Amino acid sequence: MSPAIFLQYVLPHRLLSSIARWMAYGRFGPWKNWLIRLAVSKFNINVAEAADPRLENYPSFNAFFTRALKPGARTADADPSTLLMPADGKMSQIGRIQDGRIFQAKGQQFTAAELLGDAEAAAPFADGWFANIYLSPRDYHRVHMPWSGTLVETLHVPGRLFSVAPWAVRKIPRLFARNERLVCHFDTDAGPMCMVMVGALLVSGVETVWNGVNIPTYGDQPWRLDFRGQGIRLARFAEMARFNYGSTVIVLLPRDGFKLDDIASEAPTRLGQRMGQAGTPRG
Repeated sequence: MSPAIFLQYVLPHRLLSSIARWMAYGRFGPWKNWLIRLAVSKFNINVAEAADPRLENYPSFNAFFTRALKPGARTADADPSTLLMPADGKMSQIGRIQDGRIFQAKGQQFTAAELLGDAEAAAPFADGWFANIYLSPRDYHRVHMPWSGTLVETLHVPGRLFSVAPWAVRKIPRLFARNERLVCHFDTDAGPMCMVMVGALLVSGVETVWNGVNIPTYGDQPWRLDFRGQGIRLARFAEMARFNYGSTVIVLLPRDGFKLDDIASEAPTRLGQRMGQAGTPRG
C-alpha cells in the first residue's frame, strides 16, 4: 500500500473537512483573498467566465469556489431530446450497470444498492446506465439537471470522506459506496433518474437548490426526506446542487427510456454538452 493510500485510511476525515470548512467560510479580507488567489494560481481557474470576475468581491473562499458563471458561459445542447452533461470535470466512467454492479476502475466495482443505500430504490437501475463525473478543484462546482424531473426524495448516507481523485478511485475498493453522499431521486417523463452527490476529503458541504446545506451536518444515521406532492420540478439544464472543493456526481438511469453515449474515461466534460439520448424505445 502506498503512503498516500495509507493516509486515506488513517486521517481523521471529518475533522480535517470541518477545519477546511471553517477556513473556507472565513470572511477576514486578507485571508480569504489570499486563499482565492492561491487557488486561481495553483489550479489555473478561468476567472473570466465567472459572473463576477473581481476576486475581492467574494465574501469568502467558499463563495468564490461555488461561484456562478456569466450568462452564456455554458449552453445546453440544441437538440431538446439529448441528455445533458451535468457538470464540468472529467468522465471517470460511463456505461451499463451490469446485474446491479457499477464499474469503478480496473479491478474495482460496487453495487447500485450500496451506492443508493437502499436495495429497493436501486432495483429500477439494475441493468440501466451510469455516468460518474469527477469535478477537480479548478472546475465550476455547480451540478445541473441532465433531464427535467420532479424531486421524489433524498437520502443522506453517512460514511467516510476518502479523496475521489483518480489515484484514489483506482486503489480504494467501493470508494463511492463508502463515502458520505446525498442521493437524490427524480421522476421524469422517460423513467426514474438518480443524482448522487458524493462527498470527499476536504469537501465540507453539499447544498441543494431546494433544501440548502445537506452535508454537513455530518451524520451517523441515514437521513431520508420525502418530497412527494411538493411539486419541486427542475428543468433540463437547471442548477440542482453544488459542492465545496472538488468531488463527484454519479447519474443513474434505467435501461429503458435513456441511452448514454460512449465517452472515453478521463475525457473532459463540459456542462450542457450531449451525454446521451432520452426517449429511446422501450423493450
